[in-house]
Amino acid sequence: MATTVSDGGDAANRYRAAQRGLTRLLVRDMRRLRRLIIPSRLQQTVPDWIEATRAVVDQYGQASSALAADWYEAQRVAARVTGSFTVPLVGPPPEEQVDESLRWATKDLWPRPEEEATPAQRKPIEVRLERAEKKAEQVAQKLVADQGRDTVREAVRRDRQAVAWARAAALGACSFCKMLAIRGAVYEQETADFRAHDNCHCGVVPVFRGQRFELSDKAKEWERLYREYAAPYPGEQLQRFRRALAEHGQQLPAAH
Repeated sequence: MATTVSDGGDAANRYRAAQRGLTRLLVRDMRRLRRLIIPSRLQQTVPDWIEATRAVVDQYGQASSALAADWYEAQRVAARVTGSFTVPLVGPPPEEQVDESLRWATKDLWPRPEEEATPAQRKPIEVRLERAEKKAEQVAQKLVADQGRDTVREAVRRDRQAVAWARAAALGACSFCKMLAIRGAVYEQETADFRAHDNCHCGVVPVFRGQRFELSDKAKEWERLYREYAAPYPGEQLQRFRRALAEHGQQLPAAH
């Protein structure tokens, strides 16, 4: 008998909560590293901070990948598919990618001549440090979460019993993520692009041979709002969908 899989439900909510818990621990450890940046010695201390942060991102990325592998294996068992399969753990992003992302997060720390400085660079150093810390946390969260998401997508690509994957968005996700989530299990095995942004907590739901994918109640409501208020307006869908969620989304079912 075919099984049904969804972007919601207890299993998906538990997995999402586990990845969010990982993010909280990641942010906690990153905030401990802030003391490494000494404003009077940016040239010497920012590279040390980047190196230390890269190590933390690697550590939590491995944990995210392991959580994703456990999630995939549990979903495979629930789908009652045949044959064995070992989930390949996706490795960390290239060091250059991590370093570039962290340099972007801290770019406003560096002093500039008054005529060249942006409004952000004219703020007091304490404000600039706080903003850099927030950007770095969001960048790191994406890098870590991507490792888990990529683990599931790579498993779908390699597993002969997997046929597609769907995007799972949380109730508090942005309108862009919700718009992609309502598409359902349209992402086939070879689909590579997840299109995540900083601080994105969307997950990947594998769909196996013989399974039927069904949108959760909250995603069905997003889909209704999209079709009614956004779909008929090419080029304006995202803007109108965002407005519809703000104005008519109060009746959404409760969810984690």
